[in-house]
Amino acid sequence: MKLITTLTAAGALSVAAVGASAQEKVAISDLNWTGAKAIAHVIKTVIEGPLNSEAEIVEGLSDQAIIGAGMDKGDGSADVWTDMWMPNQQAPWDKYIEDAGTVAHNQPYAGTQQMYVPSYMADQIKSFEDLKDPAVAAMFDKDGNGKGEYWAGDASWKSTKIWQVKMKSYGLSELWEPEVISDATFKAQLKTSYGNQKPILFYYWTPEWIHAAYDITPLAEPEHTEGCMNLQLDGEDWLEVSEAGCKTPDAQIFVSYSKSLEERNPPAAKFLSQIQLDPNTVNEWILAIGRDEMDPQDVAEEWVAENMDIVETWIN
Repeated sequence: MKLITTLTAAGALSVAAVGASAQEKVAISDLNWTGAKAIAHVIKTVIEGPLNSEAEIVEGLSDQAIIGAGMDKGDGSADVWTDMWMPNQQAPWDKYIEDAGTVAHNQPYAGTQQMYVPSYMADQIKSFEDLKDPAVAAMFDKDGNGKGEYWAGDASWKSTKIWQVKMKSYGLSELWEPEVISDATFKAQLKTSYGNQKPILFYYWTPEWIHAAYDITPLAEPEHTEGCMNLQLDGEDWLEVSEAGCKTPDAQIFVSYSKSLEERNPPAAKFLSQIQLDPNTVNEWILAIGRDEMDPQDVAEEWVAENMDIVETWIN
């Protein structure tokens, strides 16, 4: 009886020791865009709060090649890629998730790229077909040259060229011209236009805070089909030789993590496999951090405290 009791006690101590050793600190990426920062702090807050474990956003851990290699090694140098955009990150996805099987992921949320108008104009302009009306284009003509303006994006963005190709492919070049200006300048224009209920046509994406700050409506366009896009954006004649007469496919945005956490910190691995992010919620986080300049950790802690019902579904 004494031997059984001793073995039982030893077994309990062994289980406790395994449990203690299997709670290593989780190393979270430090990607530099606001949505990724928000997600990183929410993950950190859940691990340190409800999971009663340890996590660290590793300062400067923003090189995606280093993040992928660290998750693959499983040595604790990099455990979580907070905002993995697909198909943008196809190479590390194939290398570590498909081939090596060393990295796992949650269910994604969608990232979209569309052309918008303020919703107070949505009854007049519903689709790209509506932009073919000269009277509609005239509503957006700022400089009186007979063409309506639309914001295509910043000069350094690939998407800025793509939207010019789209407008050409939809047969709109004679009536519309791009404004190529910085995101900050555009946001100032949007604020003014929205405040005065004026027309404005613009490209934007999710997640971003303008979706939480303004009521805006995307224009309908033809669905993406195989072969509907032929983008050759590197040459001098990029606009002439490229075509894009369809909707841009949604990106799929994942939280990916090192499968080594299944041994090193099982509760964290389970949580990371089950976290389900809502684009509207991410927009709200970005609004608080990006526009309102709140501390990301404060935003995360407040949200987790107020949404424990959602958090419970992630960790149980």
